[in-house]
Amino acid sequence: MSDSMLAARDAKAAFEASQLIPTSERIKALHEIRDVLERGKDEILEANRQDLQAAQLEVEAGRMSESLMKRLDLGKGDKWDSMLQGITDVAALPDPTGNVSYASELDDELELYRVSCPIGVLLVIFEARPEVVVNIASLAIKSGNAAILKGGKESNRTTALLSKVISAGLGQTSLPSTYIQTVQTRAEVSSLLELDQYIDLVIPRGSNSLVRNIQNNTRIPVMGHADGVCSVFLDETADVEKAVRIVVDSKTDYPSACNAAENLIIHEAVLNTVWPAVARALLEADVKLLCDSASLAVLKSLSPVPKNLDTHVQPSEPSSYTTEHLSLTLSVVVLPSLESAIQFINSHSSHHTDSIVTESDTSASIFCRGVDSAGTFVNASTRFADGFRYGFGTEVGISTGRIHARGPVGLEGLVTYKYMIRSKGHSGHIASEFGTGRKQYKHKKIEATSVPF
Repeated sequence: MSDSMLAARDAKAAFEASQLIPTSERIKALHEIRDVLERGKDEILEANRQDLQAAQLEVEAGRMSESLMKRLDLGKGDKWDSMLQGITDVAALPDPTGNVSYASELDDELELYRVSCPIGVLLVIFEARPEVVVNIASLAIKSGNAAILKGGKESNRTTALLSKVISAGLGQTSLPSTYIQTVQTRAEVSSLLELDQYIDLVIPRGSNSLVRNIQNNTRIPVMGHADGVCSVFLDETADVEKAVRIVVDSKTDYPSACNAAENLIIHEAVLNTVWPAVARALLEADVKLLCDSASLAVLKSLSPVPKNLDTHVQPSEPSSYTTEHLSLTLSVVVLPSLESAIQFINSHSSHHTDSIVTESDTSASIFCRGVDSAGTFVNASTRFADGFRYGFGTEVGISTGRIHARGPVGLEGLVTYKYMIRSKGHSGHIASEFGTGRKQYKHKKIEATSVPF
């Protein structure tokens, strides 16, 4: 038996064994993992520093993008503290399993319950971001799912240590040691993608090419998104101060993130009022602008002329508006109406997250309902599209699909449901007793939040 099949088989066995382990053990595992992480911080960040040094050489050789390398840095800003806080937050969240979303009395002493339950074994494949190991493990453990994790080779040193931490935390509980596993090679992933008898859901986090390749090479359901082409639309009633703050933050707060804005859409009514102020703020923030003819003409007429106009402003191309730049580059287009903006977003975006800057409740309502994306915001930065910021503790990723989970996927996105029927009749219930001229179903709603057995 290959190592991949052995890992998948063990993960399925671990999942099945874990279903009778109380929620308290899963919560205990999360606290144990956080404790071991805190004790091993220096060693883990040193491994991460070595990964970054190796990545820098790859960037200089042209074999890795700058944006991918930036995602690798576990010590950047508050990323480490956020990762730890995410574990605590997930541990404190309500158990997503065992909840009743529908209950009905089918007949006297015959009850039907729809009950949330784990999905099974998750295969999570990601690039660069080593904190994903901890994020996914936390969510998987709390939601009752086993998981196999594969990080990019660029973070091997970091993810290897994080994996040891998770194993050490699990070792302090009654959860199986194979509940969370990691694999290292692409060959192992290719083999795992064929094992639909063991693996129930694949979650890819990474580049467009990574996600597309996985979607095209497995029978296992895939949840995720391939691109993060997000837009901000300046409506005809847009306030200048709000527009500047929201557009600049959406683009510059973390340019390589999937929820960073890549397109700026301007209503022609504010082309000569709001746009100049937004453009100056973007240029001061070192953002390169790819402009259509209308927005470009306004910039060329500005007085005084921005000092970096010649180096940071270029004409756009049709492909500019479907490109995930993942850098300080923003594509700009001017359109005549809210309706045309919605149509533009729906045909050019990746259906991730889009925002409108407006003072009109009517425009806000039309935008939020008309834009076909997982997140539609009003007067708020696209950077809010995040599981931690939504209060999910953390997330396994962003889903732009329309089935099961959409947007940032936290605990609720990692459970499905099963139907449970219980007969309390002295001789049980059989279906042949029901029908025309026989017993009729009551279908009487039962108020219940948990199964009473």
